[in-house]
Amino acid sequence: MNPTFAIPQADRPFSNGEGENLLSSIDVIFARFLEKISGEQNPYLAVAAALLSKSVRDGNICLDLHDLPAMNTEPYRYNNIMPIEDQNPLAVSNLEDWQKGLRKSSVVGRPGEFKPLILDDALRLYLFRYWEYETQLADFLRASARQRDLETVRHETAACKAKLDMLFPDSPNEKEPTLNWQKVAACAVLVNRLTVISGGPGTGKTSVIARAVILLIELSGQKAPRIALAAPTGKAAQRLQEAVLKAAEDFVGDRRIFEAIPKQATTIHRLIGHSPQASGTRWNRENPLNVDIVVIDEASMIDLALMVQLIRALPEHARLILLGDRDQLASVEAGAVLGDICGYGELNDFSEDFAAFLSGLTGEKIVGLGTSQRPHSVLRNSVIELRRNYRFSAKSSISRLSAAIKKGAGEEALRILQENDDSCRWRPLSSLSDLSLVVQEAMGHFTDYFDMIADSQKYTELFRIFDRRRILCALRRGTYGVIEVNSLCEQALRQRGLITGREPFYPGRPVMIARNDYRMKLFNGDVGFILPDTRINGDLSAFFRSEMGELRRFTPFRLPEHETVYALTVHKSQGSEFNDVLLILPDYDAPVLTRELIYTAVTRAKSTVTICGREDVFIAAVSRRMERSSGLRDALGAP
Repeated sequence: MNPTFAIPQADRPFSNGEGENLLSSIDVIFARFLEKISGEQNPYLAVAAALLSKSVRDGNICLDLHDLPAMNTEPYRYNNIMPIEDQNPLAVSNLEDWQKGLRKSSVVGRPGEFKPLILDDALRLYLFRYWEYETQLADFLRASARQRDLETVRHETAACKAKLDMLFPDSPNEKEPTLNWQKVAACAVLVNRLTVISGGPGTGKTSVIARAVILLIELSGQKAPRIALAAPTGKAAQRLQEAVLKAAEDFVGDRRIFEAIPKQATTIHRLIGHSPQASGTRWNRENPLNVDIVVIDEASMIDLALMVQLIRALPEHARLILLGDRDQLASVEAGAVLGDICGYGELNDFSEDFAAFLSGLTGEKIVGLGTSQRPHSVLRNSVIELRRNYRFSAKSSISRLSAAIKKGAGEEALRILQENDDSCRWRPLSSLSDLSLVVQEAMGHFTDYFDMIADSQKYTELFRIFDRRRILCALRRGTYGVIEVNSLCEQALRQRGLITGREPFYPGRPVMIARNDYRMKLFNGDVGFILPDTRINGDLSAFFRSEMGELRRFTPFRLPEHETVYALTVHKSQGSEFNDVLLILPDYDAPVLTRELIYTAVTRAKSTVTICGREDVFIAAVSRRMERSSGLRDALGAP
């Protein structure tokens, strides 16, 4: 006999009775479906399946059973997620009970079995699809980390040294020269099939890879390698493209080398030929990309499913180079791939033989590494962290603030902000009137943007002007969320007379695409402006930039799903940089407020950052690490 479930309304998810939403309709429907096909009543399966569905929606790859015995299961019984009986069998369950209860179900299998749910030996419960994704990625990473071409470089040691010295010269102005991790990273790219370069903004990740690409081409002989540049978003792809082209102009004199350098970057979805109309991607195992080297920027934004689609599209011989910042927010979708690859431990802990090789080729004294007694990741020689910031000195406020946030020192970070110097500022935000005042003042800085709208010759320049400053919000909805803040922005601009009319489209409205449209070639995260179009007698058009920087025009009412973007969420800001950043925190603590979110917001700023909020909320956020459940880190041995 199968149990019956009360399916909640979509807008009324189950709650634990303390205001925390636990389950949505889809979670309950999924649990009900699995118990139905299992053919038996099983409260362990019902609750675990519902929680697994929610866990994946929250960005996790799996559900860790170790968390279940301490969980209050009463809310699930009273909401009919399991039958109401005289005694709740889960109320007194321990870990062994949960394991036995799930193992006996016909829909729960072990790794390697083809079952809807997979329960591994570490008691992590997966949807089969995500277990398969994680297994394939772990196998790829382990195999790639073992593939290293040291001999070819050893045969051309003199040439490699000369080119490395030319591309990464020592600064004569440094009083205390430090180890040149950029040079070391470029050297690793030369020999590794897989190289992961992590570092915060200003550490020169794209600069390194741009020069490493030149090095790979120069050492390739007569047949230049086929190189693809990509990133999760169009804006990040454009920044990568600009960095490579600038390096080519600065360092390349040979026409053959210059012609071999890729001139255009794209999004990962476009690279692999992803289409919502197709069940898979154009490029895959059976039809791999025609490339030798693939460079991916902003890798922290890549979710597990997309990463697996990418590696499936790679030919067996191709090098993969991932750039990112392990301390930033993870992807919106399930998985924290870059974080799992890098781990929480110390990086640049190479094996002794690889450290000696890097030292010999670069001339850098890589000493004291490779001697740690802790367990090592199989990727230890493939992951490199850039440690010097070329944008800010170690004594700058933004640099000190970022460092304090990274180590979870909330009170120290707050003290730095409250110094209120020219680059870091703290502003208390205790009421709605405070919020309105903050927004009104911020909108005063958009006057120069609206002044340029009347001159169609300056439309290309608008993109740069608009990116000088941006408001970031931690939340999407609610009083302090991005939707409400954007509404306040428009109200403030109307009061200044910069916006006229109440139509959904007005001259100067900035919009961000929220849903991919492959037919129009407009993608999630693309930013454009509603402006008078001289080609159609001054009627309004939506202007976006192409990957080559040219203006593209669209009828506003034909745009895919989009939203106003004076303010945007911190998640949406990834891959972007602004001169000045204003971060608005809510007046209450929430699980979404983490040190990764605060760090990501702060590191979007090139000049100044202002954080508005309550002191206790800020300190709590910095002390909270975003942790996502997966088995990838264990599979790689990452600390």
